[in-house]
Amino acid sequence: MKKAILAITILTIITAFGCQNSSGQAKRKLSKPAAEWKKALTPNQYYIMVESGTEPPYKNDYWNNHEKGVYVSAATGDVLFSSEDKFDSGTGWPSFVKAVDSKKVAIVTDNSSGMSRDEVIEKSTGLHLGHVFGDGPADRGGKRFCMNSGALKFIKK
Repeated sequence: MKKAILAITILTIITAFGCQNSSGQAKRKLSKPAAEWKKALTPNQYYIMVESGTEPPYKNDYWNNHEKGVYVSAATGDVLFSSEDKFDSGTGWPSFVKAVDSKKVAIVTDNSSGMSRDEVIEKSTGLHLGHVFGDGPADRGGKRFCMNSGALKFIKK
């Protein structure tokens, strides 16, 4: 009986924590091993995109960029966001009302940092881009895609 209770307890623990990594985030399947991404990305890009890091507000390349153009993935070069959909959220990070193509991004649950948020990942790679919140401009859909500049590259038009 003791062995059965112990086995059930262990199984419950594995089930409860098996789908999370040490940060509390749901595991993302990356298109390449982390070691390959480490070779392809800068240290800052790797920290943000592979390790799900966040850059400091107001101390990143694109929070205050008002030029016309597109924002592409730092990893793949795929167009993800447009300056037409960018707005000043007052948060210190580049914010957009939507992705250029909703099929290029995916929303997954992020339970890290003691809260539940919607994480935005690049669908083709599984790499972290930022988070999406429901406090964007109501007249433009109500979403705020709060992205990390380090996950993006800007291409001026």
